[in-house]
Amino acid sequence: MPHRVAVLALDGVLPLDLGIPARVFNEACTPDGARLYSVSTFSLGGRPVRTHEDFQILVDHDESVLRTADTVVIATQEPSEHLLATGALPGDLAATLDRIPPRTRIVSLCTSAFLLAAAGLLNGRRATTHWALCDTFARLFPDVEVDPNVLFVDNGRILTSAGGAAGIDMCLHLVRRDHGATVAAAAARRCVAAPWREGGQAQFIEHLVPQDTDRSTSATRQWALERLAEPITLEDMARHAHMSVRTFTRRFRSEAGTSPLKWLAQRRLAHARLLLESTDLAIARVATACGFGDPVALRKQFHTHVGLSPLAYRRAHNPPERH
Repeated sequence: MPHRVAVLALDGVLPLDLGIPARVFNEACTPDGARLYSVSTFSLGGRPVRTHEDFQILVDHDESVLRTADTVVIATQEPSEHLLATGALPGDLAATLDRIPPRTRIVSLCTSAFLLAAAGLLNGRRATTHWALCDTFARLFPDVEVDPNVLFVDNGRILTSAGGAAGIDMCLHLVRRDHGATVAAAAARRCVAAPWREGGQAQFIEHLVPQDTDRSTSATRQWALERLAEPITLEDMARHAHMSVRTFTRRFRSEAGTSPLKWLAQRRLAHARLLLESTDLAIARVATACGFGDPVALRKQFHTHVGLSPLAYRRAHNPPERH
């Protein structure tokens, strides 16, 4: 049975963001073309929804879809003045969120993180939202650790994404988490989107855009991606970019949203995950191919960032064939 996704549309919904879950999840298919997800859009009471633009939309479902949903996505909408002033939800919306079963995955797109925080679902958790509203979010919900730099945050059951196209990144991440990198990459190709994007929101925050933009670190990032198996130092990357280490590090962080060495470690880990999911290479070979050097270093990275050993990760993403 396909994984059932229920997308909540509220008044003020942004039409582009509302369409993202269906666009991405409907492109995730088995090798024979069967869809791996079914997507249903619902509103409170099944009523028509006034969008953020100059039109309304009609939906075919109401809150009853929550009974069988495996994942609930709350589409982006402008936070209401009441919510921004009080940090509280209207009664009907609070009741709807209370109806979500305890094991159902919950996903917020952009400013919908305000709704999850107001419902108490993000207390003690890390979360993100649109960078322009992160300060407001932090003031309203001090019990939530807001991260303005990332494209999305995965807390396991609850995920939050940054603005706009970051919803695509998060939905592709969920496909990758549910079905592996090969299925996610195929879905991304059908959507004409990148399977994953480098960096985070920091590259879009206005005050972080460098003033001297005549030179970029993008060529060096591509150079490093083609040499993940080789030892690469910060000095090597700065030398390739024809910059001092200090200048290179500053520009790299401005463009990619993280430090050069942290970015390199993330890319190596992503490549290792892809190899574990899509090949039968021995763990030692995977470690070497990704630049970790030996299986011990690879296992340490996986335990720290994935929570599994490389072997357990491979088993989780390559279940035994059913006969």
